[in-house]
Amino acid sequence: MLAQALVPAAVGKAIDAGIIARDQQALLWWGGAVVALGTIQAAAGILRDRAALTTRLGAAYRTAQLIARQAARLGATLPKRVAKGEIVNAGVADIGRLGEALAETARGSGAIVAIAVVAAILLGTSWQLGLVVLLGVPLMAGTVSLLIRPLHRRQQRLREQQAELTGRAVDIVSGLRVLRGVGGEEVFADRYRADSQRVRAAGVEVARVEALLEGAKVLLPGLLTTVVVWLGAHYVASGRMGPGQLVAFYGYAVFLVDPLRRLTNAAGRLTQGHVAARRITAFLALRPEFALGAAAPAPYEGPYGGPVLYEGPYGGPVSYEGPYEGPAPYDGPAPLADPASGLIVAPGRFTAVACASPADTAALAARLGRYTDSTVTLGDTPLGDLPPDEIRRRILVADNDDRLFAGPLREELRGRGSDAALERAVDAACARDIAEALPDGLDDLVAESGRNFSGGQQQRLRLVRALMADPEVLILVEPTSAVDAHTEARIARGVSELRAGRTTLVFTTSPVVLDRADHVVYVQSAKAVAQGSHGDLLSDVRYRSVVAREESA
Repeated sequence: MLAQALVPAAVGKAIDAGIIARDQQALLWWGGAVVALGTIQAAAGILRDRAALTTRLGAAYRTAQLIARQAARLGATLPKRVAKGEIVNAGVADIGRLGEALAETARGSGAIVAIAVVAAILLGTSWQLGLVVLLGVPLMAGTVSLLIRPLHRRQQRLREQQAELTGRAVDIVSGLRVLRGVGGEEVFADRYRADSQRVRAAGVEVARVEALLEGAKVLLPGLLTTVVVWLGAHYVASGRMGPGQLVAFYGYAVFLVDPLRRLTNAAGRLTQGHVAARRITAFLALRPEFALGAAAPAPYEGPYGGPVLYEGPYGGPVSYEGPYEGPAPYDGPAPLADPASGLIVAPGRFTAVACASPADTAALAARLGRYTDSTVTLGDTPLGDLPPDEIRRRILVADNDDRLFAGPLREELRGRGSDAALERAVDAACARDIAEALPDGLDDLVAESGRNFSGGQQQRLRLVRALMADPEVLILVEPTSAVDAHTEARIARGVSELRAGRTTLVFTTSPVVLDRADHVVYVQSAKAVAQGSHGDLLSDVRYRSVVAREESA
């Protein structure tokens, strides 16, 4: 920008000292200066644009990394504190605006330098014209700022409405199959259409201010150019300025349009970037609901230093015999206990929990998996004292909100296990018919979020994946709610046989699954109020009213 700002001065000198004075050497000298300045301008412009692009892409990519890491760090806190649409907007739209704002600092700062140099040259040549420029530029900047403030507010409002609309779209798409099933597709379509119109109206308000801003970018520099050229022509006519200087002044007036436009563009981009940055930093400032243990445990040699009682995935388990009768040190897999509810999950057994309320199921599963703060213990160790990686490795909570990812089905389900283990898990989850119906079997591709599978098929495939993880404690939340009774019985039998000797906890109210469990606990009002076998608990009218779907109790 500095080289470009000096070009009118060099052209003016070439006219006055070379053409009018008929000095060929001076003409060649100043003509060469124009060529040199043009070369510098071209080379520096290329480098500036490369640097600006690097800044834009680097800022957007690094911010996306921060957002992804923050989302992973928040874990279960994320869906409670931030809407889905907010994350989508932050990871797509906001990072772009932030990158564009930082990229615009290169052109904006260059414009400031160019305006300052031109103002200095004008003051040195004619203080009157210099004052016109020095007063005109701040006046234009002030006028533009009056438009930027309402633009900022309207962009903020539009941004919030866009996040809400995106969140609604995500919810509708993820639940489209259910909406069609219950006939609610048109209702949600009407709601989305109404929200979309509100966003459109907010966008029109933003566009109205942006149109005024764009008009000001043309009108204000044009007025300044007109004043400078008119005064310069008056000075030439009165002999106070040479023709070359008039050409230079006209060149400055025309040139100033570009840096002034760049400056106003930079102001607009920085305004958008500021809105985006506020949203991003607000997201990055979120903290998990509770502190996670940070100390790394000693090398894992079995549960809490005890011997490993099973040999890798699905290999030769040692069965646990007899109920867990007390908190004495246990030589092997450790019991999982929740003092708040009184639930104790004995190690090595297939335990089922029937909750009178779905809210109790969600809260209890979240505490046992350390997704919320709790006093749950694994053996004698509170989960709060264990690092997150250790908890996630030893305890797996699998529910119906888990997603299937796009890619080969075999890789999606197998994880680090073997193909032989995968075949056993597929049979245990009663998912063989799903694989056989695919053109390429388990090597077929999964669509995004598993859209090419029905709800029941997705549920069974998620169960396969959970079984393949082979954790020390597997917690399943309503794993058979979307399948028929016959399939449910086969799944209950397959899971209990495959997980024999390992701790498995199933939250369910299905009589078929409850009858297969080694031990059943009934939870009411967030407390374990009864336990025993399914047959024994049927004598309890509270339990029977839940599992038998009786309306009177």
